[in-house]
Amino acid sequence: MTQTWESNTDVPSIADRLRAAQRIAILTHAKPDGDAIGSTLALARTLTRMGKHAIPVYLNPWPARFDPVLADTPVIHEHADCWSEAALDNIDTVAILDTGSWNQLADARTWIAGREDSTIIIDHHAHGDPEIAAARLIRTSAAAAAQIAADICCNLLGAEPSDLPVSIAEPLYLGIATDTGFFRYSSVTPDTMRLAADLIDAGVQHNALYRLVEQSDDVSRLRIITRALNNMQLFANDAAAVITISQQDADECGVSMDDVGGLADLPQSVASVRAVAVITEVDPEMSKVSFRSKAGPDHIDVNTLAQQFNGGGHVHAAGAKIHKPLAEARALIIAALEGTAG
Repeated sequence: MTQTWESNTDVPSIADRLRAAQRIAILTHAKPDGDAIGSTLALARTLTRMGKHAIPVYLNPWPARFDPVLADTPVIHEHADCWSEAALDNIDTVAILDTGSWNQLADARTWIAGREDSTIIIDHHAHGDPEIAAARLIRTSAAAAAQIAADICCNLLGAEPSDLPVSIAEPLYLGIATDTGFFRYSSVTPDTMRLAADLIDAGVQHNALYRLVEQSDDVSRLRIITRALNNMQLFANDAAAVITISQQDADECGVSMDDVGGLADLPQSVASVRAVAVITEVDPEMSKVSFRSKAGPDHIDVNTLAQQFNGGGHVHAAGAKIHKPLAEARALIIAALEGTAG
């Protein structure tokens, strides 16, 4: 029978499965962001507190700015022999958070494949590959995977969010704050804000996390922002914008291609702009596109746009990889946006 991408379990059932587990590997998508890191760390620390062996595995590239959040929690960073590490011996349960897509788990696919009966997905995205896990907790209304993880952590510990240890509350807050643009996005609900307040009550230093995430850039970041604005093109009566960043741009500005996130926020400051695409060069024959759109009655569903290129995500934030050189990918994206925003 064909499986569909939808929940087939709930928080108490997931918590019961984790209580019964002894050795748990916790994974998330490649190039982990604040939500991926926050949700996995919180779950790992919760399970460790319960006496379980819980080890997060992070697929490359790792954003070094999050090193302070890891503290002394044991984790595995992807490397050639990481899947043979002793910490991954005799794993009886796999928990995958903030994704359920083979595309985002490519480097872990060989290790994950065949474990579907012992794998759990905890996600808030609208699309994924259901065959990865027999148990799937998918809540697309959640502003972040960390919001779902918070419910699981509280169930496991028998605690309210405001009573969580700060070592667990902090990564949960990090995940929620970063995936909502520090509470700017339309995905924020009253429940999101109440949870954030409870986590601050638990002892989270919210301003310190904001400084870590949003105020720790190198001066080279300003150079790539300047280059991005120079490369920006507005079209469809200024309703859409496209930014392209080549490897040469990154090299000349002194940044890694892994450090160009957030550029889509720049054109969204313009009132007429409803959707933005940032296209980066992966290699001469591959481009990556990140779509963002504003909420409102005339919003553009960028998840639908991304699906045209075998990608996906959320209504207002999505992405895809296009097997085309940068210039060709740019032309395809412009055509797609003009068809939607024009």
